[in-house]
Amino acid sequence: MRKLTYYIACTIDGFIGDPEGDATSMFTFLDPQYVGFMAAEYPETIPTQGRGPLGIDADNKHFDTVIQGLGSYQLALDIGVTSPYGHLREIVATRSLAESPDPNVELIADDLVGRVRELKAEDSPLDIWLCGGSTIAGELIEEIDELIIKTYPQVYGSGMPMFGADFEPRDFELGAVRTFDNGVLVRTYTRKR
Repeated sequence: MRKLTYYIACTIDGFIGDPEGDATSMFTFLDPQYVGFMAAEYPETIPTQGRGPLGIDADNKHFDTVIQGLGSYQLALDIGVTSPYGHLREIVATRSLAESPDPNVELIADDLVGRVRELKAEDSPLDIWLCGGSTIAGELIEEIDELIIKTYPQVYGSGMPMFGADFEPRDFELGAVRTFDNGVLVRTYTRKR
């Protein structure tokens, strides 16, 4: 069974963006050491358009599919990119778009949980990356098997939380922890079931 991994950037206080979802303030921490780590360890999470300029010509190491909400996908559409992760199978959860703007992008309007369960049952050595955002993570919270949280040394005070879900404690076990000179902390957690 494949895993669904929520690989996400957030602030110290757990926000993935400001109240509108903008997280550009986190870009200041993209220094050579940290970007080098991401490119080497999670190359498939670098958008297709950024891979060439960063010298990334690597096979996918962890994921072959990405799931994101329209808010995350819209960032690419706004700059004219219809397939930001063309090196992956792309799924966008949305009720707003009627037709996919790209043949590589599958739109799903209903039963996202059912679609994720189908994906998890597929025979593949690679897993599924939940890219964001908050609403989608909240909807899929029971399907998430692993968290990879890239915590940036910022406090927002308010904004878009990691999960848009009702209160219910869910336990995860801490795995690998990696720290960087710029203050970024990358933690991996596995769901306790």
